Amino acid sequence: MAHTFIIFGASGDLTCRKLIPALYELFRKDRLPADTQIVGFSRSPFTHEAWRAALKESTEKFIGSAFDAAQFDTFAKQIFYQPGDLTSPDDLVALKTFLDGRESGDNCTRVYYLATSPRFYQPAITNLGSSGLANETCGNRRVVIEKPFGTNLATANALNRIVHQVFDESQVYRIDHYLGKETVQNILVLRFANSIFEPIWNRNFIDHVQITVAEEVQIGSRGDYYDGAGVLRDMFQNHLLQLLMITAMESPSRYEADRVRDEKVKVLQAIRPLAETAVAEDTLRGIYRGYHDEPGVAADSQTATFAAVKLWIDNWRWQGVPFYLRSGKAMSCRTTQIVIQFRQPPLMLFSDRGGSARDANRLVIQVQPAEGIQLQFETKVPDAEMRLRMTDLDFRFGREFPAAMPDAYQRLLLDAMHGDASLFARADEVELAWGIIDPILAAWADQGAAGLEVYEPSGWGPERSTSWMRSQGREWFDTCPVLH
Repeated sequence: MAHTFIIFGASGDLTCRKLIPALYELFRKDRLPADTQIVGFSRSPFTHEAWRAALKESTEKFIGSAFDAAQFDTFAKQIFYQPGDLTSPDDLVALKTFLDGRESGDNCTRVYYLATSPRFYQPAITNLGSSGLANETCGNRRVVIEKPFGTNLATANALNRIVHQVFDESQVYRIDHYLGKETVQNILVLRFANSIFEPIWNRNFIDHVQITVAEEVQIGSRGDYYDGAGVLRDMFQNHLLQLLMITAMESPSRYEADRVRDEKVKVLQAIRPLAETAVAEDTLRGIYRGYHDEPGVAADSQTATFAAVKLWIDNWRWQGVPFYLRSGKAMSCRTTQIVIQFRQPPLMLFSDRGGSARDANRLVIQVQPAEGIQLQFETKVPDAEMRLRMTDLDFRFGREFPAAMPDAYQRLLLDAMHGDASLFARADEVELAWGIIDPILAAWADQGAAGLEVYEPSGWGPERSTSWMRSQGREWFDTCPVLH
């Protein structure tokens, strides 16, 4: 079956930085479906040749030494461009005419990728419907929608209603690039393809779970966007809750899209709602010093650039186990990690020999940049009587698999073309996630500047974050990954 991949917002940053390099890499690996065509659509007045030339230059920049000019020229023969405005019904009809003329036969899968600003999602979906581009009489039609999918529960509900007027849910692929990362997918393999972890993956053996997404960079040129979004909308509603779902979900009966997503949704349904009093106790927020000096940031902004949230999952597996989620800008280093902190042994035989409450076993899953897994456990120091030290069993992707890690978009774009929605968010999943985040945002808005603590860049967030954890008898895993 032939495939056509249509990119709305073809002249934008996402297209040249991520989408075309990913499609080129799939072509280079001979993984693109046969007879694939790539069609760009935007208002910029490119010809086919001009767009190909621009993409060749940008792809070489982002691919680096692996770029092969001759190979890209071969790849570029299947790239085309149609100028138009996606808010114009007539321009979408013209696109349909162009696509119908390009595709041979009457059975072609089309993937429409909305690489546009979110404000264009509604008119794009509406015009895809009115122009007949969503009609499946001549093959499968799918739409890929980038985050953010709404800015709160109400807007997510409204956008879902608009999408479902044109597309069936089975045709909709809400993308979160975190789910395309090899290390995130490896969490499923770690849990469900090995028998050694499942018996202890529960409240009987796990004290708590930490999920951290720290960014070393500051806001920079993204001030206009970020000041209206903040850390909860930017990182928690999507990335961190996705990592929580994969960490906490039950095993599906089969690895199929709906069965996987059913289990993820059950996790969100089991998360204890945060009342306003609980928000004060179980969340904290901060803003890095110098944030108000960033371009596009309001001088009196109260937008949080750091947040920590404690969530409880009220089911049999996780009852009583807190999940600590945190993320921030201007942190000590760039790292995404999941820490499974196990309980202490029931009897501390060696508590006076170097062990401590902080040194219980832990499993550290490094999602990025030092992709791998470390299992930390106590060992005896040689020639030192019975003195203990924490040591690691260390798995590194880079050591075991020397080839470069594929960009997350490669897997996700290929899945969209093949019709595998396992790693994409479903409508109910998105709405449930916003239902968790909205009460926190509302409570913070009521608090105003109270509780918004200034923290110094290049650390681990507000000082209160450390004392907050210690007041609960726990410690953050404030360790930057070791890069080899």
